[in-house]
Amino acid sequence: MAGYGALTLVPPLLAIGLAIRTRKAVPALFLGIWSGAILYAGGPTLFGDPNGWFREVLRERTLTPQTAFFGDPLGWGYDVVANGFGLFTAFEWITGAVADSFQAQILVFTLLLGSGVAMIWNLGGSYAVRDWALERLQTRRGGSLAAMALGLVIFFDDYANTAIVGSTIKDVSDQLGVSREKLSYIVDSTAAPVATLAISSWIAFQLDQIENAYDSLGLETHPSAMEIFLQSIPFNMYAVLAIVMVFLVVWTKRDYGEMLDAERRATSTGDVFRDDAQPMQDVQGTLGEPHTDDPRLVNFFAPIAVLLVVTLGTALWTGTPSDLTIETVLDAPFDTLYTMVIEASFASALIYGSFAMVATGFVLGHLQGSMDLREATDVTIDGFGIMLTAVTILVLAWGIGTTVGQLGTGEYVASAIGDSLPIALLPAVVLVTAAFIAFSTGTAWGTMGIITPIAIPVAWTMTGDHTMSAAVVGMVFSGAIFGDHSSPISDTTVLSATFTGADLVDHVRTQIPYALTVGGVATLMITVWGITRITPIVLLAIGAVLLVGLLYGLSEFDARRKGVDPVAANDGEHADGPIGPGSDGDVASDGGPAESE
Repeated sequence: MAGYGALTLVPPLLAIGLAIRTRKAVPALFLGIWSGAILYAGGPTLFGDPNGWFREVLRERTLTPQTAFFGDPLGWGYDVVANGFGLFTAFEWITGAVADSFQAQILVFTLLLGSGVAMIWNLGGSYAVRDWALERLQTRRGGSLAAMALGLVIFFDDYANTAIVGSTIKDVSDQLGVSREKLSYIVDSTAAPVATLAISSWIAFQLDQIENAYDSLGLETHPSAMEIFLQSIPFNMYAVLAIVMVFLVVWTKRDYGEMLDAERRATSTGDVFRDDAQPMQDVQGTLGEPHTDDPRLVNFFAPIAVLLVVTLGTALWTGTPSDLTIETVLDAPFDTLYTMVIEASFASALIYGSFAMVATGFVLGHLQGSMDLREATDVTIDGFGIMLTAVTILVLAWGIGTTVGQLGTGEYVASAIGDSLPIALLPAVVLVTAAFIAFSTGTAWGTMGIITPIAIPVAWTMTGDHTMSAAVVGMVFSGAIFGDHSSPISDTTVLSATFTGADLVDHVRTQIPYALTVGGVATLMITVWGITRITPIVLLAIGAVLLVGLLYGLSEFDARRKGVDPVAANDGEHADGPIGPGSDGDVASDGGPAESE
């Protein structure tokens, strides 16, 4: 793997660069995969190994074959042509992404969730909850805070989080004049961070990684994986500060970068996305008008509640030990719950939950007489359609993940950490390295799988201190989320844009400045901890204060540079006039002007 050297960075960086530059995610991702397939098809023989060649000359004092110095361009080219110019390998990687069991389950979950959203829409549930919420949420700040609060409550899985919060709040935020870019930021920047701070599918995966890393050290005694995780929570500085940043942005109503432009567009024109944007989901455009003239709240809340209950219940059921007894539960309830979470199959649980959500739609449609079996079946199939763009990008994003795995991108970047780092800088370097791997590969879990087995043994070997191990665990989480939030090839980024109906690249371009701000503060704070060993709780408080200053400073600077106000509009009004139900500034759920009620 190491033979590819820095070339292993070309495919992911090409895909990311083209996506951001062209705003076209699908061709950018495919070209990234194709470029990697070309490199892989030819093998690491294009440029040879000059350093190794010189070492051989010095040791043997004879000239080794020139291919060791110059490589074998002709042989490399022949192999590439024989591989269909890399296309054979490219499509093998793409189809392999669908064949992977976990990823296939996520695709089924995504499609079924699209059907669940379609059911809610056609039963009038979206209209009912929109009208209900607008009676209670009269301001843009109120709607955004509701989205944030809901994002923090649904902590058990980031996929379910983005799906439920985005689908729930989208129509409400449209009516309140919140841009789709802002809603996507709120959803994305609460989903993964909260999933790393509470019992969730993320934690189950990382606990297993921590346990394996400690087992590799061969220590007679060491803290449990749960103890290390709990100790790592204050060190997960990016996750904590990202949530703080969301609250600050929503509460102060200040923005900077392209988010300021997006918010001013939404409040001044009523367009919740730009004219030539390509929303990842257009429910109304795909499904048409609801099948009922009597929208009811039960048609929204019942399917969502079923999704939550079945998903959580099934997850715990799949993790239940076969020999579990009532006496075991009563004697050790915490240990029992811990085992159930660790062993749970969250991907399977999401499928069962989303299927139950669709089935609930069938039942409600029959009981209310609004949809018969044929109509409900048609709605289910139509629901798949609103997810096709997301599914396409997910498959290609996973294809990029296979590409960088085959080329050894993660290992190459991880090896750049070096063996002679000052101990004080180790956590910060872990954060930056994890962020770059997540940014380049688009997978936070893959990043955790690459970095954790390296970071914990290095931390223990360098310090013999379990606190340092906990610190690097927190930094792995932080870096993985930081990189995820900055990458257009991240599955969580794709799903956040999908369920909020935003343009994927617009979401990334508007979120990156905030991610970089939080990432910079987190890096500074963990560096200070490495030098001073001040309790991380104090550093988190200092980091929050820094975020306040940076938000005000950057928003003032950017607004002055653009000749606008850093606050796009006061609550309840456009920059040029009022907005709200019944006003000229109403915004429809499809992003255009709504009819006055």
